[in-house]
Amino acid sequence: MSHTAQTTDRPLRTLVLGGARSGKSAYAEQLVASEAVRYVATAVADPADADFAERIAAHRARRPANWTIVEGDAVAALAEATPVTLVDDLGTWLTARLDARAAWESPRGIVAPDIDALVSAVAGYGQRLILVSPEVGLGVIPATASGRLFRDEIGTLNQRLAEVCDEVFLVVAGQAMRIKPDVAAALADAAAATSAAAVATSAQGYGADADGAAVQPVSAATAQAGSVGSGAVPAAAPAAPASDAGVGAGDAAAAAGSGPRNAELGTTAAGAATAAAPGAAAAVGTSTEQDNATAVGADTATAGADRASAAGDVSGAPVLTKPVRISFGPVQGPDAGVRKAAEERQLQLTKPAGALGRLEKLANWVAACQGVCPPKQFERARVVVFAGDHGVAQHGVSAYPSEVTGQMVANFLNGGAAVNVLARLADATVRVEDIAVDSDTAPEISRHKVRRSSGSIDREDALTEAEVQAALTAGATIADEEIDSGADLLIAGDMGIGNTTPATVLIAAVTDTEPVIAVGRGTGVDDAGWIRKTAAVRDAMWRARPVVKDPVALLRTASGADFAAMAGFLARAAARRTPVILDGVVVTAAAVVADQLAPGARAWWVAGHRSSEPSHTIALQRLDLEPLVDMSMRLGEGSGAVAALPLLRAAVATLGEMATFDSAGVSTADTGAEAAGA
Repeated sequence: MSHTAQTTDRPLRTLVLGGARSGKSAYAEQLVASEAVRYVATAVADPADADFAERIAAHRARRPANWTIVEGDAVAALAEATPVTLVDDLGTWLTARLDARAAWESPRGIVAPDIDALVSAVAGYGQRLILVSPEVGLGVIPATASGRLFRDEIGTLNQRLAEVCDEVFLVVAGQAMRIKPDVAAALADAAAATSAAAVATSAQGYGADADGAAVQPVSAATAQAGSVGSGAVPAAAPAAPASDAGVGAGDAAAAAGSGPRNAELGTTAAGAATAAAPGAAAAVGTSTEQDNATAVGADTATAGADRASAAGDVSGAPVLTKPVRISFGPVQGPDAGVRKAAEERQLQLTKPAGALGRLEKLANWVAACQGVCPPKQFERARVVVFAGDHGVAQHGVSAYPSEVTGQMVANFLNGGAAVNVLARLADATVRVEDIAVDSDTAPEISRHKVRRSSGSIDREDALTEAEVQAALTAGATIADEEIDSGADLLIAGDMGIGNTTPATVLIAAVTDTEPVIAVGRGTGVDDAGWIRKTAAVRDAMWRARPVVKDPVALLRTASGADFAAMAGFLARAAARRTPVILDGVVVTAAAVVADQLAPGARAWWVAGHRSSEPSHTIALQRLDLEPLVDMSMRLGEGSGAVAALPLLRAAVATLGEMATFDSAGVSTADTGAEAAGA
C-alpha cells in the first residue's frame, strides 16, 4: 500500500471516477447506502443557473434521511473524522478553489497548495472515505484557456488521489469497473498459482500449523483459474442506479448525471466461464504482506499471514497478493406488466374471481418472473444442496456429530435422502456441492470446496476474507452453471451439522432479536444442549454486532462457507431473473443476507414452507414472504421447498391450461346479472 497499513477489513479510501452523467455519484452512494453517512456537498447553487440548481435539488432529495449533509470545503470537513464520509464531487471543489484564487486565466499550478492540502487530508484520514471526481477524458472540455486549465488541474488531482486511495472505480454508462487494485494482475497470479498448487497439494497432503493442529488447505479447485487466459474478464462491480441525477464536473461548469443501468447484474448466459475467473482470485491463499493485504471492493480482502493458520492454509497452496472481490448490486424485479396481464387473465378463467386463492397470486408471480403470460410449466427444476461443517458443532450445539455431514453427502449422491425422494415425485433433480465438509468427498462435488469446516463463530471468524469471496463466487458460479444449462426454477438446500446455529445468529443479528427468542432445537437437542446453543448464539452475535450492516463482513464473521455460497447463489439467481423456492431456516438466513448483497432480490423468491425453528418465522417476516406450506418440518436439505413445488406447478397449470369463459362458452357473473335485469 502507498499509505499507512489498515487495521479494518474494509478499504478506508475509495475514489470513484466518471464522466458527466455517467452514474458515478449514485454508484458512490450505493457503496455506503446502508450506513449513516456524512455527505460533503461541494457544489454551491447558482441562482442564475436553473439547471444546475435542479441537479443539486435532485441530489438532496435522493439522500437517505439519516445522512448528515455538510456543504462547503472538503479539506475543512476532513479535519473532523466521522465513521463514513462521502465527498461529491471534486470537480466543483476544484472550481471553487479556482474561483477563490481568481486563477482561471492564470498558468497551471496556482491551486497546487489547495491540491496538496486535499491530498494530505485524504492520505491522513483514518475513517471510511468515498471521493467522487470527474474523469475529464470522458467529458467535453471547452477549447478555452479556462477549460484546459481545469482539465490539467483535475487530472493532476485525480492521479495524486488515486495513489493514496485503497481502491479506484471508473463508472461508464452506469457500469462500474475497478481499476485499482490491478484486477488483471490478480487473475494472472491466480492462473499461475493454480497449477503449482494442484501439484503441491497432491504431493504434500495436509500440513500442520505452529501448534501442531491439522491444517486444511483452501482447495485449488475452488479457484478454477486454469481456464483463465489473458483475455479473462473480471466480474462486474455493481451497476450504478439509473436514478443518478448527479452533480459532478465534466467541465469548468461542473455538471454530472445519470446513466443507463443494466437490469441484470452478474454473469449472463454466456458468462459462466468468466465467472470462474473472479472465483480464482477470490478463492485462495494468504498474503505475503501480512496485514497490509491489498484492498479490493467494498471490503478489504485482507489475508495476512497472521490469519493464514486459522484459514487452514498449507505450504504450496495458491497465494494471492491481490484477491478479487465479487460484487452484486440492486436487482430489478419481475415484469410488472406481465403480472398485470396475468391478473387480467385470471378474471377470464372459468371460475369465480379469486376462487383459487394463493394459487392465483403464485401463478401471476411465475408469469412475471418468466416475462410471459400465460406462464410455461417448469421444465428443469433444480435443487442444489450446499454442504458444509461448522466449528461450533464441536461445542455441544447439535444432537449429532459432525461426521454425519459427510455421510449424508454420500446419501444424497446415492439418491437415498428425503430431498431425493421428494424431488423425484416433484419432477426435479438434485445436485450436491461440498463447500466446507470436514472430510474428503467425491471429486465431482468438491470442485468449489473452500475449506474444511468453518470457524467456530462464538470465538473466531467463520472465514477469512479470501474464503468468503471464494464462497460467494462459488455460489454465483453454481447458479450460472445451472441457469446456463437450462434450469428455469432453482431450490437451494443445505446439509451441515450445527448449521442452525449460524443461521440463527445471522437472522437474530440482522433483525436485532434476542437469542432466547430466536434459538430453536435444531436437530433435537435437549435442554442442556439448547442452553449451550443459546450461549453460542449470544457470543457470536456479540462478535457480529460491529459488522451487522456489512453483509460480506457479516458472512465472514458469523456464518460459514456454505452460507456465503448460498447467499451468492440466491443473489446471482435473482440477477439472472430466475425464480427460487426458499427452504427452511438455514437457506432463509442466507437469503436475508443475499437481499442485502443484491437489494431487491427477494422479489424473485417464494417461501416454500415454515420451519419449526422460531428464527425462520422472524426471517420470513424480514423478507415479507408468506410460506406455501406449514407442516412443522425442520429437516433442511431443500425438503420443505421441494414439498411445496407441486403447488407452484399447480398454480402454473391453472393459469396456463384452464379454459376461459369465452372459449368454454360459459356465462360470466356479469352475463347472468344482465340476463336477470332484462
